[in-house]
Parts: sequence; structure tokens; C-alpha cells
Amino acid sequence: MDNKLNEIRRKIKFLRAEMLGAEDNIRKRVNRDEDCSEAAVHLMSMRVVMLGLIAERNRLGGEERLLNVDERLKLDVRAASRKPANAAPMHFPAKACGGPDPGWGPARVKKTRPIKNPEPRSDSIGMEKARGRRER
Repeated sequence: MDNKLNEIRRKIKFLRAEMLGAEDNIRKRVNRDEDCSEAAVHLMSMRVVMLGLIAERNRLGGEERLLNVDERLKLDVRAASRKPANAAPMHFPAKACGGPDPGWGPARVKKTRPIKNPEPRSDSIGMEKARGRRER
């Protein structure tokens, strides 16, 4: 049973690739204003064969549920191909040019934090607060 399903899946995969090639051929012929009726009839016959193969695959229990857009977005396909988190980061070799572009600016700028315990202020606005701290 599994061998039969695998054979049908292999045929479907091959037929899909052949259909894509036929569609490209039709597009090229249309762009050149050539007759593409034979190629279109051949593509339609491949679609009929594809429908028969899919029906047979589903009859044998090999139906593959197609995901909708939301399910595809939730499925993170790229996560499987990424390196583990503990792996070393990728190294990007330095450019061979003489220096950065004239309009170049750093992508990350060091953030400054406010001082938690500032010194007493000497200006007139902050003098009251500064005197209060000294008295304590």
C-alpha cells in the first residue's frame, strides 16, 4: 500500500514539473504571437491525468490536507533551516573597499542611560532640591 502511494506521489511530482514547463512554453509562445493550441491541449490532458492520480491517491488514503493562509503563516518553515541558538553567529567578511560610504551612519547607536543619583545642581532651578539632599 505504501509503495503504491509513494509511486503515485512520485508521478504527481513529475507531472507537476512537466506541467510547469508546458506553461512556460505556452507563455513564451504567446509573447512571440505564435500558435500555442497544441501545447494548451497537451497541458489540459496532463491536468486530466493529474486529477486521476490525485483521486487514486485519495482513494488509497494518502490525502494530504492543504493548509490555508493562516496555518501557513503560523507554520515557521524557516525555523527548521536555522542554526541552533547556541551556534556561533554567521560571519560576514569585510568589504574590500577603502572605507564606509560618505552618507554611512551606524545602524546601532549606543544608548545612554540617565544617572540614577545625580550630583546636586548648581543652577537656580535645581537649588532647592540640591539643598534638601545635603540637609539629610
